[in-house]
Amino acid sequence: MAEKQKNLTAKEEEIMRIFWSHGALLVKEIVDLLPEPKPHVNTVSTVVRLLEQKGAVGHEKEGGSYRYHALLPKESYRRSTLGEMLRNYFDNSCKSMVSTLVEDERMSVDDLKELIDIIEKRK
Repeated sequence: MAEKQKNLTAKEEEIMRIFWSHGALLVKEIVDLLPEPKPHVNTVSTVVRLLEQKGAVGHEKEGGSYRYHALLPKESYRRSTLGEMLRNYFDNSCKSMVSTLVEDERMSVDDLKELIDIIEKRK
């Protein structure tokens, strides 16, 4: 994938999560894994081709079809998205982000203690 990856739409992220969970798939297999109401196979095919244009997905010929697979690693996308979120919503402050998680009760005291242990072990 290019050095500066392109942002993915919500639908593209949904498809990528399926690739990351299930591996290489035919378009009809992707449709089967999507929640109801199922989109038309042509719609999913279009999204997959857009992902391929962005360099996030590749394919192998299989009979008369293509089996698509993720080229963009989940961890790479997670790090990039987190970095973007830090810049855009928390003024590049991890402290601000963690404070928000604590205030929203999404992070417990035990979670914070574990984070402190991780940080101390890195020193």
